[in-house]
Amino acid sequence: MKKVEAIIRPSKLKAVQLGLKEADIPCLTVVPVKGTGLQKSYSERYRGTEQSMILQSRVMITCVISDNNLEKCIKVIQDNASEGQVGDGKIFIYQVEDAIRLRTGTRGDEAIM
Repeated sequence: MKKVEAIIRPSKLKAVQLGLKEADIPCLTVVPVKGTGLQKSYSERYRGTEQSMILQSRVMITCVISDNNLEKCIKVIQDNASEGQVGDGKIFIYQVEDAIRLRTGTRGDEAIM
C-alpha cells in the first residue's frame, strides 16, 4: 500500500476529486495548509496597505491506495492539478505498513477498498 500526499492549489481541488472518483479512487482526506516553496512571496492589499505575504494557501490531499492504483492516482492528480506554472504543487509518496478498518477489523488492502 502507498500513501499519496498532494499539495495543490485550492481552485484545483474539485477537478482532482472528480478525477479520482472517476478512476475508482474515491477515498481521500483534504486539509487546508499554508507553506512556501519555489514560489517565494507575493503582495496582498489589506486595509489599504500592501503587505508581503510569504505563506501560500494550498490544500493537501491524502489518499491511501493499493500498489496497483499508484500510477493511476498520480496521473489523475497531475492531469487535473497542473497549470504548468510555479506553485502548482507537489506529490509525495510513502510506503504504508498496514491499514485496519475499525468497524470490522479488516486489515491490509481490503481495509482501504
